[in-house]
Amino acid sequence: MTAIPMLDLRGEVEQLSGEIEAAIRRVLRSGHFILGPEVEAFEQEIAAYLGVPHAIALNSGTDALLIGLRALGIEPGDEVVTSPFTFAATAGAIRLAGAIPVFVDIDPATFNLDAGQVERYLSPRTRAIVPVHLYGQAAEMDALSELAARHNLLLLEDAAQALGARHRSRNVGTLGHAAAFSFFPTKNLGAYGDGGMLVSSDATVADRARKLRAHGSAKKYFNELLGYNSRLDALQAAILRVKLPYLDAWNAARRAAAQRYDERLGALAEVTIPLRSPNAEHVFHQYTVRLPAERRDAVQKSLAAAGIASMVYYPQPLHRMAPFAQKSATFPVAEAAAREVLSLPIWPTISESAQHEVARVLKQSL
Repeated sequence: MTAIPMLDLRGEVEQLSGEIEAAIRRVLRSGHFILGPEVEAFEQEIAAYLGVPHAIALNSGTDALLIGLRALGIEPGDEVVTSPFTFAATAGAIRLAGAIPVFVDIDPATFNLDAGQVERYLSPRTRAIVPVHLYGQAAEMDALSELAARHNLLLLEDAAQALGARHRSRNVGTLGHAAAFSFFPTKNLGAYGDGGMLVSSDATVADRARKLRAHGSAKKYFNELLGYNSRLDALQAAILRVKLPYLDAWNAARRAAAQRYDERLGALAEVTIPLRSPNAEHVFHQYTVRLPAERRDAVQKSLAAAGIASMVYYPQPLHRMAPFAQKSATFPVAEAAAREVLSLPIWPTISESAQHEVARVLKQSL
C-alpha cells in the first residue's frame, strides 16, 4: 500500500464495523439473499433521500445505464448524445442497447458535456441525451433540459459519480427522465462489492426496469421481455443501508478536503484547480487538476516515487477507443483533458498533513 493512497476505506470500516457486522448477521439469519426485504428497504431509503417515487436496485452502475436506456424505450438504431470524456460504461451501455453513441465535446472548465454544442449534433434519429455528472459535479442541466424538451428527447443522467450532488438545490438524479447510480466500492456511497440503482419519477419506466432486471419477468417463469440477471444482493443492500445516513457528512468532508487542496495549489500557475459551477454543489468523487500536458506524466511519476497515488481519469477519450471509434471525429477539449488531467487522493477523512505532502511533492515536481 502506498503511503498516501487514492482512497483509504480503513477508517470507514473501523467506524462502522459494528453496524455493518450486525447488518450482515441480519441478512444471514433472514435467509433472503437476492432482492427481498433488505433490498426493498434500501430502494425506499434511496428514493426518500433523493425525493423520487421509484428506485430499482441493480447489480452495477453499468446495468443501471443499460436497463435505464431500455426502460426508457431506446431501440436499436436510435442515436444517443453523450460525452466522449467519461468511463467507457456510458457509451458501452448505449451500444449494448443497440443504439449509436453520438459524442459532443466537453466544457473545458467542468469536464461535463458542453450543452451549447449539443443541438448541432442532433438528427432525426436522436432519441436521448446522457449527460455525465463527472467527478461529482452536476452537468448544466438547465440548458440540457430545455433542449431535450424542445426536441422531445429523453434525458438519462449518468450520476454514477455524483450521489448527493445537487443542481440549483435539486438532487442529481431527479433532473431527467431517469438516472443511473453506481455503488462500486470507491464511490462516495460504496458497497463492498458491485451494485447500482436506477431511479425515475415515471412508473412505467420503473415497472419496465424491474422486469428487465429479472430476465424480463414480473412473475417468475412468465417472461414478457428479453431481460437480464441484474439483481442487487441483500448483503450489499444491508451494508449500503448502514452507510447511507453518513453520506451527506462524508460529502461535506470531501468538499472541505477539496478546499484545502485549493488553498495549497490554487496559486500555482501550472495547476488548474477544479472549477465549481455556480449552479452545482460538487461532491468531489475525484479532485482533478489540470497540468501542462508535457509535465503531467512526469508529475505523476514523482508523486508515485514519494509514495503518493494519483490517477488519470481518463487517459483516452471514448471516440479514440476501438468499440466507439469515430475516425472522422475530433473533440479537442476532451482530447486535451485526456493529456492534462490528474486526480489526487481524496476521501472524507484524509488528513491535512497528507494533503500538505501531496501538494508539496506536486509543486516540487513541476
